[in-house]
Amino acid sequence: MKYRCAGLALAVVVALPVACAPALAAEGGPSAAPGSGDPGTTLLPPLPLRLGADTPCTGASDRTAGGVPWSQTALGLARAQRISRGGGVTVAVVDTGVAAGVPSLSGRVTAADGADQDCVGHGTFAAGLIAAAPQQGSGITGVAPGAAILALPGTDDRGVPSAPRIALAIRTAVDRGARVIYVGHALRTGTAELTAAAAYAAEHDALVVAPAAPDVVPKEELAPDGTMPQGPYWPAAAPGVLSVVDFGPSGIRQKSAPPAYRPDLSAPGSSLVSVGPRGSGHYIGSGASLAAACAAGAAALVRAHRPEATAAQVTRQLLASAYPADTPRLDPFAALSVVPDHRTPARTPAVPAQLPQPADPGPRTRSLAIAAAGLVIVLLVAGAAAVIPRGRARNWLPQGRAADDAAAER
Repeated sequence: MKYRCAGLALAVVVALPVACAPALAAEGGPSAAPGSGDPGTTLLPPLPLRLGADTPCTGASDRTAGGVPWSQTALGLARAQRISRGGGVTVAVVDTGVAAGVPSLSGRVTAADGADQDCVGHGTFAAGLIAAAPQQGSGITGVAPGAAILALPGTDDRGVPSAPRIALAIRTAVDRGARVIYVGHALRTGTAELTAAAAYAAEHDALVVAPAAPDVVPKEELAPDGTMPQGPYWPAAAPGVLSVVDFGPSGIRQKSAPPAYRPDLSAPGSSLVSVGPRGSGHYIGSGASLAAACAAGAAALVRAHRPEATAAQVTRQLLASAYPADTPRLDPFAALSVVPDHRTPARTPAVPAQLPQPADPGPRTRSLAIAAAGLVIVLLVAGAAAVIPRGRARNWLPQGRAADDAAAER
């Protein structure tokens, strides 16, 4: 792939499925849109998704993004965070782990089952998108910088996910009080156990947010002609899970992105900037998993702002307030400011209207009807007996005119 940076065309060979676009200035310089050609921009290191068997753990980035990335502007975080910052809400991150020593997450990360170590960096990057607090000299912030993070392992130390790990992590997150559960992977297997885990979360009022597509499709899952699978992906396809797909700065997905399966919501997911597993530097990454992290942060904002709302109501609020598009686009400010409608929609199936059949009146009713009709006839006859003679006497003229005619004849 070629990127124009500092006026030169640089050929960059990237083995990872991320967009290494020049998104922000390093070391406090001005921000720039990807591909803008601004002389102050530089390339941030790409975020790895998985590591090879002999690949060392991801190290600290020596680049710090000083500007505000496009994703924060697209989400309107400056306005949204004036209403809510996610305080009091715990977001579980089911991924490669979350490094507790990252400055922007300091003091807000707890972990279970060894998830306080993150060799790959993907889980820490996602946690930063969800809840990183702004640091001096950088414009990077998470969607919900007041939220707490509960780290749980969904992969091995190389970043390879498995359904049993993710299912167990979802259940553990529920038992430990997480109100939002972010899952950083999309699997084609584990339908039964991941659906059951999602149901367990729904029963305990925890909202699961997951990507509607994988960030990259392993070679062994490609069709013989290289075609990528169409899904479904789990746990995103399970009932009650908020399924999220990505879009980029131009408003569309990358052409090489794996097909998404029936997403509920879309969010920024291309050329995103966040923290790495060590140090205070930044990485850049792309994928539906990162869009899901943005949506999980927005869910934390809403749950903090409206603690009485159930997980299902939070989902409805995020979808109802989203910007209209083929897949509705996440709008955290609207989700916080629009008055929610928590009325439960009627689920009774519509029945075609039918005219009621005439009921049998019964003997007593028929007798009363006949008697009433007879009385009406008698009254009509009596009235006619009184009116007709008078009408004939006046030659059917009005009373005043009949008197005038009689006087004229005399």
